[in-house]
Amino acid sequence: MRRSTIVTLILFLLVVAAAYYFNSRAKTAEAEATPEATTPPIEYLFSPSEGFPTRIRVESKDGKVVEVARNEENAWVLILPEEAEADQASSEAAATQVTTMRIVDRVPSLSPEAVGLDVPEYTFTFQFPGGERTVEVGSLTPTESGYYVRSEKSSIVIVSRSAVDALVGLLTTPPYAPTATPTAAAETPSPPAP
Repeated sequence: MRRSTIVTLILFLLVVAAAYYFNSRAKTAEAEATPEATTPPIEYLFSPSEGFPTRIRVESKDGKVVEVARNEENAWVLILPEEAEADQASSEAAATQVTTMRIVDRVPSLSPEAVGLDVPEYTFTFQFPGGERTVEVGSLTPTESGYYVRSEKSSIVIVSRSAVDALVGLLTTPPYAPTATPTAAAETPSPPAP
């Protein structure tokens, strides 16, 4: 091969290498400039700063009511539908459910009438250390994955169905304390008469 051919071939390879380098560098810079898609942060209906609820009241639009509250001994008691001892585990689970009511989506443009909030299906009232909060629950979303909800401090939002259903379940199964099952005393046979 001639010397001029070799020089031309080397120059050609350098141009190809330079083009590849600058092309890949431009793609890297473009990728760095484009932020990665981030998932939106998880939002809850109540801020952790509000604390843990000390009273829970659930009312349906047909008039059913259940209410539990902590007493002076820090134990849960049933107030409505009647005063009684409360099942501590069920009541504590309900209180925990309140603090984890996750907002699935925000829907500020809907009217209350369109989502069943003109006459709410359920009204929840929660007593927190900092004050009382009321939440109105409207209809299920079209996908039935959540409920339209409005509280006095927020616009209309969608809250996960499981969170609302867990609290609504208190209406059909109030958290009465389990009662001890009476056991039949073993009868002792009487001695035969002489």
